[in-house]
Amino acid sequence: MRALVSADALLAELRDDKVPVVLVDVQWSLTATAGPPGRELYAAAHLPGAHHVDLDAELAGPPGAGGRHPLPQAHAVEAAARRCGADNDSRIVVYDQGPSMGAARGWWVLRYFGATDVRVLDGGLAAWRSVGGPVTTEPPEPGAGAFEAHAGGMPLVDAEGAARVAREGLLLDARAAERFRGETEPIDPVAGHVPGAVSAPTTENLAADDCFLDAATLRDLFSRKGDLTAGPVAAYCGSGVTAAHEVLALHEAGIEAALYAGSWSEWITDPSRPVATGA
Repeated sequence: MRALVSADALLAELRDDKVPVVLVDVQWSLTATAGPPGRELYAAAHLPGAHHVDLDAELAGPPGAGGRHPLPQAHAVEAAARRCGADNDSRIVVYDQGPSMGAARGWWVLRYFGATDVRVLDGGLAAWRSVGGPVTTEPPEPGAGAFEAHAGGMPLVDAEGAARVAREGLLLDARAAERFRGETEPIDPVAGHVPGAVSAPTTENLAADDCFLDAATLRDLFSRKGDLTAGPVAAYCGSGVTAAHEVLALHEAGIEAALYAGSWSEWITDPSRPVATGA
């Protein structure tokens, strides 16, 4: 099942109103310096009926040995989903302000904890506005969903598993190429990449309008990174956010990949783990 929905299709679906849709706003900024990242964006404009979910507080656990955005606790996801009005089998659409980085994290976390029908609004709020979709500044009343969080709904690897994928299959590094090569590291204290990983910047998966490339183009793009059938496939990034975007792109291309949730920010917490640099 495709995980993306176009703005046109969502607008038609909401107008049709045959099947209730739970709208989850995950507007978010990696570089925000004050307040919950995304809260002000949500307050300025969001889809009518959408509830905001805080990526840092509800779609990730506290930063530490598990990385900057480790997996959240099940109870945090459960409470957020219920507040949005979601059950496990609800039709959920997640979006952010544009390139779907935060939305992809929301898609992955909700799927991992037991949601069965989660899609991402391709192109986010920008695409929605481009087709005349309405926005509001009014938050809805809290929902009363019955979502029950159970881990294990999506493939996941830890540091040891990521190293094994790099040896036996294809481990994709979703960060910018210069970070992969170790030429610069603006966020984490150590530069470089997991030995054996292949550079596959998330930005390559997007068209100029910040929507995903079509499935055939994505599959061709990933097939040029390595053999997709020789072994397991997994993705990581700095902290597990843009890697979820990579997993989503792989899913659209027909490739089921695991997420290394701790990603580079966890990998480097153990000085015994090797670090590679260069192309």
